[in-house]
Amino acid sequence: MTEPLVRAQGLGMDFSSVTVLDDVSLEIFPGEILGLIGENGAGKSTLMKILAGIHQPTRGTLHFAGQPVVLRDPKDAKDRGISLVPQEFNLVDHLNVAENVFLGDELRKNGLLDRKAMVARTRDLLDGLGVSMDPEAGIPTLSVAQKQMVEIAKAIKVDARLLIMDEPTTVLAGSEIDVLFRIMGELKARGTAMVYISHKLREIKAVCDRVMVLRDGRFVGLEPVSAWSPQEMARRMVGRELNQMFPAKTDTKGEEVLVLDKVRVPGVLAEVSLTLHRGEILGLAGLMGAGRTEVAETILGLHTPVSGRLVIEGKEGAPSSPRAAVEAGISYLSEDRQGSGILTTFPVTQNVTLVSLRQYARPFIDARLELKKTEEYIGTFGIKAPSPLAYLEHLSGGNQQKVSLAKSLDTGPRILIVDEPTRGIDVMAKGDLYTFLRSLADQGMAILLISSELEELIGLCTRVVVMRDRRVAGELTGDQVNEEDIILLATGVHGDPGSGVKINHASGVPGAS
Repeated sequence: MTEPLVRAQGLGMDFSSVTVLDDVSLEIFPGEILGLIGENGAGKSTLMKILAGIHQPTRGTLHFAGQPVVLRDPKDAKDRGISLVPQEFNLVDHLNVAENVFLGDELRKNGLLDRKAMVARTRDLLDGLGVSMDPEAGIPTLSVAQKQMVEIAKAIKVDARLLIMDEPTTVLAGSEIDVLFRIMGELKARGTAMVYISHKLREIKAVCDRVMVLRDGRFVGLEPVSAWSPQEMARRMVGRELNQMFPAKTDTKGEEVLVLDKVRVPGVLAEVSLTLHRGEILGLAGLMGAGRTEVAETILGLHTPVSGRLVIEGKEGAPSSPRAAVEAGISYLSEDRQGSGILTTFPVTQNVTLVSLRQYARPFIDARLELKKTEEYIGTFGIKAPSPLAYLEHLSGGNQQKVSLAKSLDTGPRILIVDEPTRGIDVMAKGDLYTFLRSLADQGMAILLISSELEELIGLCTRVVVMRDRRVAGELTGDQVNEEDIILLATGVHGDPGSGVKINHASGVPGAS
């Protein structure tokens, strides 16, 4: 029988007086993909950070390649052949893509940095990932999906013996995910062991050999992936049966509250037209680089249109800044929560009031009111935190996302833009969030939902605008809101008769029928 590459026994981890991992044991074998699932705060990322040398366990032992080991830091783990694709990006903004990929493993020639070789090798890695990206581009110029691909390139640039991937597909579209799975198959064939953490249970079912469940920091079960359906995985994660994931759709909508009419921003948006109505959840779909986030940023005043009209609640003119957008009743949940959504070195309370702090100043900040409002959000969203004063860096990624959503709502918006709102959120929390968004729409809020998860768009929206090449490729309504027609528009593939997509023969661009 093959010896395990990794054997962990009785691992435990405490942060101050809080136990986040308790008596967890597992084995990982060469050439297998082990799925790891659990709700937010279940201990998944903590366990993987122990294997990657980021955390040292409070209790338990770890064997690697048959030898007892103590991984003192990430370099120690990397030297043993352990690579991690983290849930949150670990990129250096003032270095370019190639410099980030080889940070700590720089290529040298005659004792000097071989920048040419690093750029060439990075280009090969990105080409293998199916990504068109300049290896010398600056990190701040990249989209969130592109940053994810840089993290993956960093991890696979060497022949790792253990590759850990923590929610690697949350911001990737279908084609990018297919490429990643192909590469995982190639690594598996070479004998690389992998741990794959995801809340996308169908992905776990499709790509993993075994699946392990954690709940509240404790081991729940470990079985061949063939033994459990996605529904059974979800039940074991939450410890009870799940109700219907998506609330019933409603097609009642009020007046137009947001209009983009042939809006163009050079280098950002080619030409975009869409309307959003009061009480509606409008979906915005598209592949990586299609321009979805750029639409949100233009509405927020981060980009200035050179032509076209932008109308907010009957008032024409684009906001001049994010502050002006907030004053106009618009709020935004960023797809890059740590880059532009929250401050991890601040407590939960101060993150909730980051944008709305003015309403708590009377004239001094009313800390009791701030605390009370934060406690309400903790109850509403089921945020798992030791206290409202806990720092966000100690919360799981999914709970950080819930805090970011609370911050977006605390300004009392009438128009809410949510960009990848369920990134890193577990299956139970997703259902709660969908119900909450539906209730906000039923109360009259207009919601623009940007998502890479087609199931999410199909389950919540009666109307979806699809983007391609930074312009609107078409609009789908009613029964046309389905996976096939969204993909046809997003990729530019011409549809069959009856597919719900028709071709604009004048431009060659598919449009909504």
